[in-house]
Amino acid sequence: MEKRIIHIDMDAFFAQVEQRDNPELRGKPVIVGGRSFNRGVVATASYEARKFGVHSAMPTKTAHKLCPDGIFVHPRFERYKEISAQIREIFLSYTELIEPLSLDEAYLDITELVSRETPSKEVALSIQRDIFDRTGLTSSSGISYNKYLAKIASGMNKPKATTVIHYDNVLKILHELPIGKFPGVGKVTEEKMLGMGIKNGKDLYDISRNDLILKFGKRGESLYNKARGIGTNELTVQRERKSVGKETTFNYDRNDDKEILGVLEELSDKVSVRLEDRQLAGRVVTVKIKNGDFETHSKQMMTMDPVFKGEDIYHYAYNLYHEVKEQDVPIRLIGVTVSGIEERLYRNMTIYDFIM
Repeated sequence: MEKRIIHIDMDAFFAQVEQRDNPELRGKPVIVGGRSFNRGVVATASYEARKFGVHSAMPTKTAHKLCPDGIFVHPRFERYKEISAQIREIFLSYTELIEPLSLDEAYLDITELVSRETPSKEVALSIQRDIFDRTGLTSSSGISYNKYLAKIASGMNKPKATTVIHYDNVLKILHELPIGKFPGVGKVTEEKMLGMGIKNGKDLYDISRNDLILKFGKRGESLYNKARGIGTNELTVQRERKSVGKETTFNYDRNDDKEILGVLEELSDKVSVRLEDRQLAGRVVTVKIKNGDFETHSKQMMTMDPVFKGEDIYHYAYNLYHEVKEQDVPIRLIGVTVSGIEERLYRNMTIYDFIM
């Protein structure tokens, strides 16, 4: 049976949650992001704010210029995680074949739920109704025979949309799709394509496989397939956690080693808590810094033994910091990550092993 994949994407999730929890924000341009106009970045914006051109990843300062009457709200990630868990419970009531992408979006394989009496669109609408009944939040869904097309479909008619891409309409949709809307085509690639006269999917479709490989390397094959609606329909249901990290952005550039190392020690402790909660440890510690010119530098070190305790993580982070930090260059961000993750050895031991 041909696969049926749904991509569920919550509508302006963080902003919707804020508007739901605070009725005074409903119908108003809500912008969720950092508090500082000089340093903050927009996490998401309500559709009322998007009318002014505000979008995610935009500097808060720019958002304020575009929407001076916007209501800026600091993100509450614990709250968003709580509601995301409720939404996941709804997904699990339909299928266990779920590939979460973030707190507000996921792929679901509903192939086994589809029949002549129950088409895929009806399943998607049912899921969206359940989400609204449980959380009071709206969502959009895209349905197709592979993941990449389902993701395109979910973004076509937002908000509160349910869109199907099938064999009869796929080429028409892809040919008219602006090249920057293709999943995986970032700003740099988009600019390169526009410079080559590739403005939409039809322009991409008209270029041969060999020419695309010549111009874009390994990605050329993928671009050739995307222009023809070809993509994977296999979900990554379980993903191994590859790293655990924490970082912070300062409200002003800092160059005091003692002050910065105090923050680095706190971050190391927070990473330790996450590792402890999951009974994990890691063999590689990485320190990342970003200076005022947005240049990012990092340094990593392999540990003698797997680490999970805050003091051990900080021991390596301390040395790495002094290797990567330039003495006279202030920084705006610092972070520490533990990778090379594995389960802690004693997780599989018995109490007898500890006594011995």
